Amino acid sequence: MMGAPARLGDLAKETVVCSVLYLGAFFLTFQVWMPVQGAFFPQYGGYASLLFLPHGVRILAAWLLGWRSTLALLPGVFSAFAYVAGVNVLYPSRLAAIVITVTVAPAMFSLIARLGLDLAPRARRVPCWICVMGVGVLASFVGAALTNLALGNGPIDYFAYVIGDVSGLFFLMLILMLVFRWMRRTQR
Repeated sequence: MMGAPARLGDLAKETVVCSVLYLGAFFLTFQVWMPVQGAFFPQYGGYASLLFLPHGVRILAAWLLGWRSTLALLPGVFSAFAYVAGVNVLYPSRLAAIVITVTVAPAMFSLIARLGLDLAPRARRVPCWICVMGVGVLASFVGAALTNLALGNGPIDYFAYVIGDVSGLFFLMLILMLVFRWMRRTQR
């Protein structure tokens, strides 16, 4: 019984960290990138970003936390949907899209593990970053298809979602790689 409060505290920390990172990536995308995108690519004037950093947060959270990432990301994802849709966030199609958003990435990691490639982080195991990126691409294809189906969007939105997810994951991983490299250099 003594471990239960500590475990609950860990889950709360994971939720705060993941949701705050998700919202930070979301607002960076929508407040900084989307105005630039709108100027150069007006045909994507909706909510499909060609550089969607939150997908990177979803993938890394799912890689690190597995299925716990669904709960850890849920407040951030719900808040992002509410920001975009307002009270319409409670429409069944949007609620379905929220469920899809938080479950596809851990489902893809779980499927890949069942097929024999467990990518979960372990002590003394060097992460296979290209594998994590590959699962992120797969999750993007599946997630974009299911989300666009739930929301009733057309093919152009599907391709914009995939492009945005993949480029967002790539740039987020690139940024993290540069930050970690800088941190290693400053610790010497």
